[in-house]
Amino acid sequence: MSGVRALIGFGRTVADLAVTEAFYRDGLGFARIAPPEPLPPAQAEAMGLADRRATQLRMRLGAQTVTFLTVDPPGAPYPADPAATDPFFQHLAIPVRDMAAAMAQLAPLSPLPISRGGSQRLPESTGGVTAYKFRDPDGHPLELIVFPGGPPADRWREAPGLFLGIDHSAITVTDLEATLAFLTGPLGLTLAERGLNQGPEQARLDGLDDPQVDVLALEPPEPAPHVELLHYRVPATERRLVFGAADRAATRFVFATADPQALSRRLCAAGRVPQASADGAAVYCAGPDGHGVLFVRA
Repeated sequence: MSGVRALIGFGRTVADLAVTEAFYRDGLGFARIAPPEPLPPAQAEAMGLADRRATQLRMRLGAQTVTFLTVDPPGAPYPADPAATDPFFQHLAIPVRDMAAAMAQLAPLSPLPISRGGSQRLPESTGGVTAYKFRDPDGHPLELIVFPGGPPADRWREAPGLFLGIDHSAITVTDLEATLAFLTGPLGLTLAERGLNQGPEQARLDGLDDPQVDVLALEPPEPAPHVELLHYRVPATERRLVFGAADRAATRFVFATADPQALSRRLCAAGRVPQASADGAAVYCAGPDGHGVLFVRA
């Protein structure tokens, strides 16, 4: 199979690994996998960072992994006044056992809120989840979420602790059909769910006035964690900025694939411009709105 097998991790470019580690450890229950270390050469080459000093810190929450990356010399800073409608938005959705307890643990870190008025319970028609969105020290968005029941809640029922793992990562997209074609075509993800969220609860959750947002869930062959698309019909996206891997707004999905080179050929055939390492162990590609996607052999 030349598509992807599983979503095995996420990446974020940050300014300071020590500050990032303290925030994710103390506020969200993450644990380091290893001390800061050089980014593997194949990944650095594929991501266009071979001529810079790139240092990674791998952390885990439950069974999920996030790789935080610093680059010297650094790229562009995180844009000022970010909004949920910006196409560089990519959050990590963290299911929690108790929303009040999770927000109390997070509060001493003083995260910048996205949601207005604290956590929000969405209507049953749009899932009935309770959620809260905020930003880490660099500006990257995060979401705490409580599932009311059903398969999503069952998936996390046996997970230990207050912060249970990473259920999905959502990206804001401007061209929904182009992104769907990218994810379901060469990558081979499956569209699992589709809905339209709106109303006062969604507005408070997203920190927007009267939003209407298409919400789509897409699953790789190993379905957890998964990808979520956010396409705002209203309000319209006003800025379309694309970032390189060294820029602080840069984020990455990390997918496992049996044959990165075959996947690279599929991406080329679909009109994308992937970059592969010389040994073929890693391929990096930007999606239609510039979101980074790293493919590694596994």
